[in-house]
Amino acid sequence: MSETAAPDIDLAAVEVVREVLSHQRRMREGGCAGRVCLRCVRHHLDAVHGAMRDGRRIEFVLPAFPTKSPNPAKVLGPLPDLAEELALRFLNELCERISEVYAPGAAILICSDGRVFNDLLGVRDEDVTAYAHALDTMITRIGADRLEQFSLDDVYTGAGHEDMRTMLSAGHAPTLEELREEVRGGGAPLAMYRGITRFMLEDLSGPAWTGTRSALQRRCRDLAYRVIQRSRAWGNLLDRLFPTAVRLSIHPQPCSTDKIGILLADTPDTWLTPWHSVAVEAGGRFTLMKRAEAEEAGARLVHAHGRPSHYVLEQAGAPHGPWNRACA
Repeated sequence: MSETAAPDIDLAAVEVVREVLSHQRRMREGGCAGRVCLRCVRHHLDAVHGAMRDGRRIEFVLPAFPTKSPNPAKVLGPLPDLAEELALRFLNELCERISEVYAPGAAILICSDGRVFNDLLGVRDEDVTAYAHALDTMITRIGADRLEQFSLDDVYTGAGHEDMRTMLSAGHAPTLEELREEVRGGGAPLAMYRGITRFMLEDLSGPAWTGTRSALQRRCRDLAYRVIQRSRAWGNLLDRLFPTAVRLSIHPQPCSTDKIGILLADTPDTWLTPWHSVAVEAGGRFTLMKRAEAEEAGARLVHAHGRPSHYVLEQAGAPHGPWNRACA
């Protein structure tokens, strides 16, 4: 490569990282400053610059799109709907914008972690499979050719689902005591634990739970550690399998860490994801809400492709965010 080409790559790498970080999902009091955190830009430059230097496509790995929440007060059912479709369109368009800066472009490998911990949520393996297949169909239908799926099924081909989870944990997971020690130290691990505990409590608060609220809280605090343990194992495995990829996360991240937290939707809750909510259109723009909240607000259910799709809320004003009517 000529010396005159190097500065162009340097500038393009900065532009790519800034584009991704403009959708950053930040942890509260995580240390980031400004609309685009310059410390985070510097932290992720090497991986992007390395791909550009080699002339190869920039690869992003995103553990996400696991399975729908089992709580009917949060979602429309077990299959992906417009909430997922809008998120997929956004991710594909993000890659397309990167290709305007860097011709080889970018791709996002969606590493579904549904099979990793669905048993802890009380979600059947059959529902995880159906969700993944429907997501593949959706990716094809909307022409999101810069997105691909990867799952535990691709790692332990032919093994039983329970055996897959056992092998993953045995080979890549930290111990529960190690995780508890991290959480006791406060900071980002404690925030993660609290966020996962809250989601577990919401997911398992459906009609199937017949015990007391306090018993469910105790159960969710225990399950949260196991979810984090399995998720950490999945992340460690992905690091080994895709060492040159840039790691994205659907969880808020502190400043200058190895993962970039990325917002998939406009939502007032930085922890809310498409698989824990429904898409709600108001004034031509979309946001995410829990199903019960959308219905309580008087939103109207809309069907598409033969299934419940999203809600429309007829009211003055509109939420502000990256999704607009053109995405639908």
